[in-house]
Amino acid sequence: MKITLTNRRKWLLGAGAAVLLTARPSFALFGIGDIVFDPTSYASLVSQLTTLESQYNMLKNNITHFSAKQQWQTTLHALENVNVANMFGETAGMSIALNTNSPSASSTAWKAATVTMNGSAPTYLASQSLGSSRTSQLAMIETADSVSPDCLTAVGQYRASRSENGTANSSLLSQQFDNTDSTNSEVQQLNLLNASEAQRLSEMQSQGTLQTCLASQMTVANMERRNAHVEDLNTAVFVQQQRSANDTSAANESSTWQTYLP
Repeated sequence: MKITLTNRRKWLLGAGAAVLLTARPSFALFGIGDIVFDPTSYASLVSQLTTLESQYNMLKNNITHFSAKQQWQTTLHALENVNVANMFGETAGMSIALNTNSPSASSTAWKAATVTMNGSAPTYLASQSLGSSRTSQLAMIETADSVSPDCLTAVGQYRASRSENGTANSSLLSQQFDNTDSTNSEVQQLNLLNASEAQRLSEMQSQGTLQTCLASQMTVANMERRNAHVEDLNTAVFVQQQRSANDTSAANESSTWQTYLP
């Protein structure tokens, strides 16, 4: 009995070994393939593929050209030169001052176009106290004589700069709206943007000079208006004082103040 059980056991072990040696890999899912399907891994691979595709499309767009940039194009209006009439030399140098960066031309033009002060004025003004109407007028004249030539120069400088920068502006504009691959890579487009911002900064600085000139001229104009109003008030006070001190009635003409200001 022991011999029979032992032989049977050996036979079962031998048959099992033979099956293991000859068996093919088992099918994991419906008999197709031998890899277990993992939905989580599959979703991750799809997501990675989508990301790579997006990055590829972005890089492709960065190195290819834009095809519709004319929708951003604007017109650059040229600033024409001004030509001031000069019949008797009264505006000598004015056209040069308004069209070029020439401080000497601005100074010459301003002196030629303004009233010359009397040669005896310094002697008369020396006797006037500070804060009087005459010294205030002198201060306004001196301020205007200082500010106005600078404004002429600023205008001329702006006109000259616009003319000098015309070539650079036109070149940048043509490259910005160029549809070929030579100017449409990502780096080239960024360089164009930087150049555009540099031109914008230069234009803003030039206009800042003009705005400074306008503020200076407004200061002189305000000084003139302020002095005029003070003169009116001072005249009103003076008249009132004279009316109180001097009889102006027709019944007493013998004592009427002869220098009365009506």
